[in-house]
Amino acid sequence: MSWWILIAAGIVEIAWAMSIKPTAGFTRFWPTVLCVALMGLAAFLLSVAIRDLPTGTAYAVFTGIGAIGAVTLGIVLNRDPVTTGRIVAIALICCGVVLARITAPSE
Repeated sequence: MSWWILIAAGIVEIAWAMSIKPTAGFTRFWPTVLCVALMGLAAFLLSVAIRDLPTGTAYAVFTGIGAIGAVTLGIVLNRDPVTTGRIVAIALICCGVVLARITAPSE
């Protein structure tokens, strides 16, 4: 169950990352409220997940999910540039997340 909570935390982290820009430097009230709420929820879910998972592994997977999702959504939604380097970076992060998961001690 902890791995599922960790995945949820990563998804919320993606939403949090995507919610930062609409705050316009934290000058817009409701976007800022949403951003802070998503940040808090992501941290809460991560803290629940690391009760049963190694902290380093959980954090690496959490940030990996967030990085992969933020870059991917940036490309899809914000038309961020697609470069070979970015694609290779995403692939390497994916490999690292998978490796961290399969080599983690069992719960």
